[in-house]
Amino acid sequence: MEYVSTRGGTRAVDFEGALFSGYAPDGGLFMPQRIPSLDRDTLQRWSSLSYPELVKELCSLFVPARLVPRNALSELIDRAFSRFRHKNVVRLSRLKDGLNILELWHGVTYAFKDLSLSCTGQFLQYFLEKKQKHVNILVGTSGDTGSSAIESVRGQKNMDIFVLLPKGLCTQIQELQMTTVIEDNVHVFAAHGNSDEIDEPIKELFADVDFAGKYNLMSLNSVNWSRIMVQIAHYFYAYFQCAPSLDTTPLPVVEIVVPTGGGGNITAGCIAQKMGLPIQLITVVNSNDIIHRTVQHGDFSLAESVKATLASAMDIQEPYNVERILWLLSGSDSHLIKTLMEQFNISKRLKLPEDLHRKLSKTLGSCSASDQDIVGAMRRCWEENQYLLCPHSAVAAHYHYSHPHSFLCLSFLSSIPRCCLAPASAAKFQDALLRAGLVPQIPPEITALTAMETRSTPLEQGQDWPQVLRGQIEAVTQQW
Repeated sequence: MEYVSTRGGTRAVDFEGALFSGYAPDGGLFMPQRIPSLDRDTLQRWSSLSYPELVKELCSLFVPARLVPRNALSELIDRAFSRFRHKNVVRLSRLKDGLNILELWHGVTYAFKDLSLSCTGQFLQYFLEKKQKHVNILVGTSGDTGSSAIESVRGQKNMDIFVLLPKGLCTQIQELQMTTVIEDNVHVFAAHGNSDEIDEPIKELFADVDFAGKYNLMSLNSVNWSRIMVQIAHYFYAYFQCAPSLDTTPLPVVEIVVPTGGGGNITAGCIAQKMGLPIQLITVVNSNDIIHRTVQHGDFSLAESVKATLASAMDIQEPYNVERILWLLSGSDSHLIKTLMEQFNISKRLKLPEDLHRKLSKTLGSCSASDQDIVGAMRRCWEENQYLLCPHSAVAAHYHYSHPHSFLCLSFLSSIPRCCLAPASAAKFQDALLRAGLVPQIPPEITALTAMETRSTPLEQGQDWPQVLRGQIEAVTQQW
């Protein structure tokens, strides 16, 4: 299994090479050269597996045993999930009116990114210890990525992590989960800018190939293939939990609704679908609706500005993983993707070719939700189920409530089962709950954050952010 850039200008790398990369040197994103295809017997065999067992099976398809022997891979994944609060790691809640919520947030930071990042942290440490190597990890976060990334590597001697957060645009809890981690290898920057603005200095440093190579830069954002790989398991687990039976021909279809920001999770869904999992995918966004416009109209163009919404982790205008989806749907046409993405990078506007747009709209349905829609879904879910949704999960629930009879399966005269992915615990979004007139239920671990010491470095508008980062990385590396 080798990995190639979506833009075709870089030699193929193995899993280790993809793991330790951010963007590919040609500006593209790494993807498997070949997507494995699973037969019916494999799906039936996997249907009784636990979530961790599914992660192991899926990772073994993308990580050759010569790089990580199977027993070592199993141990790494068990270690990654050892700090999760739920015995099954993830949990499906079956609520009224066919609303199935797959809770992906039972990790340390109460967010779905704990699932993929805890595994990625273990993979990194495995290779770094073998080679006695040190890396500098650069992460831009719109909310949950930063804290999950920090928890996955905190205290590790072979890694330093540099996290940029948008000051005042995360919730207080999200910010505290990053700034209260006082470890020598953790460096948090509070930037006075939005999520897209903090991505720019990170892209600039990765584009400086000499600097990136000298200081062993890598990314834990969802540009990193390892995160996408682990997230594929969400879709298999959701399918097996919600499919009525695997004894029918053809296999039953399950619709999976995916709250979407940078597009990593929905990319994993597209790969699961490509592998043969019979799912229909719905990507749901907030008022920052570039993905919705792309699916509906082929219009991959920036709006005038990022809108601050209740679903703050999805306040993203440039969902970089769309490039991976377009590459997948184009039949791995790296020349086309390079042309399209270079056009987008120059003008920030792109009209998809008709054939590519047709394939995209066949692969994905889409929906956008306003803050009013989010609040409405949170209230309704509480009133009907006494179940609190975070605002991101509420975007998916809004789709469910506003599309009660979609995708009728005419051969069985019944609706296709639907599963909504829940990326975060409601406990992290007290302001949104209060706005919906609901009472937050705060775990003691989160309450304790407000009394803890904090540490971060401010990045002001007008400062040379890339230069500040370069200086910090150089200083840390000299100490190692």
